[in-house]
Amino acid sequence: MSVRLFKPHPWHGIPLGKNCPNIVTAYIEMVPADTVKYEIDKETGYRKVDRPQKFSNYLPALYGFVPQTFCDEKVREFAQLKSGKTVLKGDGDPLDICVITERNITSGDIILEAIPIGGFRMIDNGEADDKIIAVLKQDEIYGQLKSVEDCPVTLINRLKHYFLTYKNMPGQENKAVEITHTYGADEAHEVILRSMEDYNMRFKSHLEIGV
Repeated sequence: MSVRLFKPHPWHGIPLGKNCPNIVTAYIEMVPADTVKYEIDKETGYRKVDRPQKFSNYLPALYGFVPQTFCDEKVREFAQLKSGKTVLKGDGDPLDICVITERNITSGDIILEAIPIGGFRMIDNGEADDKIIAVLKQDEIYGQLKSVEDCPVTLINRLKHYFLTYKNMPGQENKAVEITHTYGADEAHEVILRSMEDYNMRFKSHLEIGV
């Protein structure tokens, strides 16, 4: 029996899952109750405090990223094709994912299996910053949903409102961030596959030779 001596890096060391992109592994950084924005430190793999949340709006879903993905040229190309807008580049981060569940999961720094059902085509200061929307596998309420169109409209609107406003100063609109489309499962799968291609182009050869 082999024994792993060190915890794998959440971005580079956790498998995507055998059924990707239909079912993906998600690493969860934040839960709805968090009043601090957490994210992975890319060097160490530890979850770190990015900043306190400035305002009272909260994210009504689990939030994190899909391991072994990267938003670069392939993701940028697809965002520009589908939006009809000039997209300068991918945001240079792993692909973000929101996971909907009726269960009260109280802490991040966990992994879970999620079923992508759609996403937001978000452009932030000219960068492709897609947000995949997924449901927790085997969730009693949401686990059988096949498309974002099957979700309660109020929940999708809350998610959209969060990403459009969480950086705003009171009374100001951040016109540099826009969600051009809410798309379904097929496009979510395409974004995931493209982010996997971007990851392999950027990291695979370096990781294999230990660079």
